[in-house]
Amino acid sequence: MRDTTIARNYAEALLALARKANALDAWGGMIGGVADAVTNDQRLANFLAAPQISADAKSAVIQKAFGPVLPRGLVLFLQKLVQNRRQTLIPEIAVEYANLVDETEGRVHAQVTLAREASEADRAAIAKQLTVRLGKTVVPHVHVNPAILGGIIVKVGDSVMDGSVRKRLGI
Repeated sequence: MRDTTIARNYAEALLALARKANALDAWGGMIGGVADAVTNDQRLANFLAAPQISADAKSAVIQKAFGPVLPRGLVLFLQKLVQNRRQTLIPEIAVEYANLVDETEGRVHAQVTLAREASEADRAAIAKQLTVRLGKTVVPHVHVNPAILGGIIVKVGDSVMDGSVRKRLGI
């Protein structure tokens, strides 16, 4: 819980930097890429977490690795995380940043379950209908589960809208 709160605070600072650069989505992609690197590269994760390596050495490596490819503000943000010994929270900060951008842009993510694979036209129609119904831009994440027999189940946050054939039949 505490780490989530700390990550949210850093994500809010990152959001302010991204707003200043007028690139919310671009910075989200970049911090997401850094988070993926930290999550998927065990050597990088171990390096960042190692207490025997000084913060200055870690900052120098971040500058050398990310300086040529990331905006200066984002590199400085990563270096500040290292100076404050919060570099292990990069994946959580990326998640919280994405949540903040979604809130800012009025987007919600919906888990959509269908009985069969949907075409792109069907996916677009589902997104449009959910956007109208919820009053926010909906990003559908479609999953297939033949057990529902037909219809659709939509989960947004804690709300579930079950329009499946299985539920109507009471099976």
